[in-house]
Amino acid sequence: MPFSKTRIEKLNAFQKKIGYRFNDVNLMMEALTHSSYANESKNKKHPYNERLEFLGDSVLSIIISDYIFHKYTHLPEGELTKVRANVVCEASLATGANKVGLGEFIMLGKGEDISGGRRRASILADAFEATIGAIYIDGGLEMARRFVLDNLEDLIELAGNGELFKDYKTHLQELLQSKTTDKIFYKVINEIGPDHDKTFEVEVWAGNQMLGTGEGKSKKEAEQNAAQVAFKKVKK
Repeated sequence: MPFSKTRIEKLNAFQKKIGYRFNDVNLMMEALTHSSYANESKNKKHPYNERLEFLGDSVLSIIISDYIFHKYTHLPEGELTKVRANVVCEASLATGANKVGLGEFIMLGKGEDISGGRRRASILADAFEATIGAIYIDGGLEMARRFVLDNLEDLIELAGNGELFKDYKTHLQELLQSKTTDKIFYKVINEIGPDHDKTFEVEVWAGNQMLGTGEGKSKKEAEQNAAQVAFKKVKK
């Protein structure tokens, strides 16, 4: 696949950022290509990163499982599963992606780019997993392990201490179910800003009682933030 001078400079910058040089740069290109870019490309066979994401997800899982199995020898299977789930969740992977500035290098379709795709957690997390998959194919498991631990080890430590990316919606539901039969629901009360950079404000209710509000760049994020406020309030 021929590359322009600008693209070559970008690819070199990306490799420097992640501390790994690809033998096959086409793998790197595929890992950085979002489906929206491929769909807009004149070459409709342009490969995009979903297959590499699929592989990277499995490689990531074995790397994290192996690491926490040997590090947290005191934790039973159920707790290890929770730690792993917190590390491989979307928010954690997006944080790892931001650590290497991945959003700057992803190839997006124009519409996706304008709507803030470079900051979207789901796109960042998918590209991060695709990069893991690409490194695994190109350089083997140890190179993939190095990339993963270089960028997620701090988050693993937090997860091991139970401090990382709690699913407050689930925690809140479990807590309220022990106290009430009222139905829990979330309501968007405000949307601020243009379509490509919108902030949502959400309330969480149990029956006729409003328990908390939260803001976020997506409804999902705003709901989690509202649930966190409510969880801390109800738990007192």
